[in-house]
Amino acid sequence: MNEIIKEQILSIRKSGVTNMFDVNRVQYEANERGFYELVVYLIDHKAEYAHFIMTGEVDGNK
Repeated sequence: MNEIIKEQILSIRKSGVTNMFDVNRVQYEANERGFYELVVYLIDHKAEYAHFIMTGEVDGNK
């Protein structure tokens, strides 16, 4: 996960528009906001995404 994707996730979380565990809705919101990096990332990295949502850690680092 790079810094751009992390910032996009945090932006959606801050908006409060969806439960962040509803990956399909997060992906929809990302698309609506033009966060195409996040849209693509979520296709193949759901486990890494969930780990970040639960712990705030990216690859074992905060």
